[in-house]
Amino acid sequence: MGKSNIGVVFEDHFPAMVEKLGAEGFMNELFKGFELLMDPQKHLITFHSLKKNAALLGLKVDDDDDDDDDDELLHSMLKEGDLDGDGCLDHMEFCVLMFRLSPNLMNQATNIMSQDFQ
Repeated sequence: MGKSNIGVVFEDHFPAMVEKLGAEGFMNELFKGFELLMDPQKHLITFHSLKKNAALLGLKVDDDDDDDDDDELLHSMLKEGDLDGDGCLDHMEFCVLMFRLSPNLMNQATNIMSQDFQ
């Protein structure tokens, strides 16, 4: 039986994390998240490192399974954040993606920027 309408639900806890940890603490937590998902030799999040660590994201992907739906989801996740077209995510691309996935955090940053320029 194939999977249909695969989706990932993302609950936005980032604004509360920034409030609690401060900007530097939040960035340190993002870096820890990147390190959990990255390939330790390449220092990049690759398709294979993402597939190996998908359970950390709450995804049920069997590392030994060649399920096309699972692979498609992982490839689309990488593609969403891949700014330089190399098929992987470096630390900067990962952070940019995390900020883009947090509309509330982006709104807070926009409000702060607007206040700074007034």
